Amino acid sequence: MKIVALGGSGGMGQYAVRTILGQDRIDEIVIADLDGAAAVRFAEQCGPKATGAAVDVTDEEGLDRLLSGADAIVNTVGPFFRFGPPVLRAAIRAGCDYIDINDDWESTVAMLEMHEQARRAGITAVIGMGASPGITNLLAVKAIGALDTVDEVFTGWDLGAAIPEEVSDEPSAAMIHGMHQLTGRIRNFDGGRFVDGKPMRTHELDYPGIGRCKTWSIGHPESITFPRYYPDLRKSVNVFVTTPSNLWGMRAIALLVDSHIISLERAAGWAERWEGAGDEVKTTEQYIEEFARFDEDAGRRLPPLFALARGKRDGRAATAAAAVLSAPARGMGGATGVPLGVGLGMLGQLDGDRHGVFAPEAVIDPDAFFDRLAPLCSPERLDSADLLLETRSWESTDLGELLRSRLNPASRASAA
Repeated sequence: MKIVALGGSGGMGQYAVRTILGQDRIDEIVIADLDGAAAVRFAEQCGPKATGAAVDVTDEEGLDRLLSGADAIVNTVGPFFRFGPPVLRAAIRAGCDYIDINDDWESTVAMLEMHEQARRAGITAVIGMGASPGITNLLAVKAIGALDTVDEVFTGWDLGAAIPEEVSDEPSAAMIHGMHQLTGRIRNFDGGRFVDGKPMRTHELDYPGIGRCKTWSIGHPESITFPRYYPDLRKSVNVFVTTPSNLWGMRAIALLVDSHIISLERAAGWAERWEGAGDEVKTTEQYIEEFARFDEDAGRRLPPLFALARGKRDGRAATAAAAVLSAPARGMGGATGVPLGVGLGMLGQLDGDRHGVFAPEAVIDPDAFFDRLAPLCSPERLDSADLLLETRSWESTDLGELLRSRLNPASRASAA
């Protein structure tokens, strides 16, 4: 099996490539990047199956030549509101499967509209298979599955865990994406219809085992994709959590962008330095470790990656939630790139007629995915059951005690 990893020597692409190289079916992987020299250097570290190549994804002819003969594309080139749709069109032309970490709602809409083109080409495309979207989508499937009927779904994450650990002179694609989705207008699903409005609106969640917590909306694919596959859904929103000072800073910077005083790129650079100036920047696994030390006296805090579903169970209003208790190492790069690599390994397990463009919740089995992800986390988890923290409103939960028992190595070993 020949894989082309676009952006494969980048901060997230490297983790995806290393994960993919651990899979049996891989014969060759082409690590392609705008910086061809960096791609070659990284390929040399990856062993004989890897080669490096230079590519500009905006060069249609050059991209088509690179993709010729490939079985699948792994795409980490962002921001996706600029580069996602043209790369998927190239995959359709080349007739090869496709998977990415698309985290913009606009490109998600555009790429889902290519479903029939992909189906006719006989390819499977899964968009948004990172942390959020990706892990959050499959957490939401687990939460929804605990209910008889679902009315509302929220996917969420801690804003601090999405900040790159290393701040450079140029803003990262991830931060440009983040500021893009915190400015202008975003699309959510509310009242059974799509609604465009301002980001950073407050949503209070009553999280089972934790209680009432404030969150704020951000533009993201999950809001767009869940109504596509759950027709009875009335509400779908992606939210973030953060500190009051960070919220104030993001709102101030977003106002400057919306007033056309500064560019999106400058805003992203400011936001990166705003977060990077203090002691709050941590890796994703550090955020999860802090959550795992949950202390009621220290105040309620939501998990760094979570999903919550509201609906009914046994005829009564009910809420179910799911979160992860560990994550791949090295912060946002690992938390995003490793799930992408795991997702690629699952494409071959999909039904042969599952051709088209899909979000993860439509085609990826959550238990199988989390079983594969668990041993790749830091600290390593045993399987899906060991990795996930599921709480329900109809169950009495002492979250502190539950977390202490779940994180105790002896308890985990005896349960296994």
